[in-house]
Amino acid sequence: MSTNTLVNQALKQFLDWGMYESTVGFVMINKQVFIHVFGKLSQKEIIRVATRVGKDEVKNMALFMRGKMDIQSFLSWFELRMINSSVQVSHIHEDENFHRYVMKHELGKNWSVYHKTILELIFEEVFDRKIDVQIDKTMISFEFSE
Repeated sequence: MSTNTLVNQALKQFLDWGMYESTVGFVMINKQVFIHVFGKLSQKEIIRVATRVGKDEVKNMALFMRGKMDIQSFLSWFELRMINSSVQVSHIHEDENFHRYVMKHELGKNWSVYHKTILELIFEEVFDRKIDVQIDKTMISFEFSE
């Protein structure tokens, strides 16, 4: 890989994500500390946090970083957020209108519950759509049709 390619990738990553991190309220935390703290909460507490705070924060971050809030801009932001959180993302288009996302992570069941709740709320309240979200302790998958 050439130096020019590496510099272009670093600049793109900074312009797409890095310059916004502190502005929208992201903080760095060690993964094991996060897993320990998040894992101590009950699923009921996780859902309450996602509903009362998380949903609005995610909407506001996506809007601020993308400048608009439609399905495509939100999903491009969400995918970038996952990648920048060391989550492996697979986005599958079976046709023009059907989307499936599969995300592999090592952050535990509560992290999956948190994002499942947020995704369902945003799709229902903002985009007036239902999505099918499946989770376990290391995976989140969701699908919808446009």
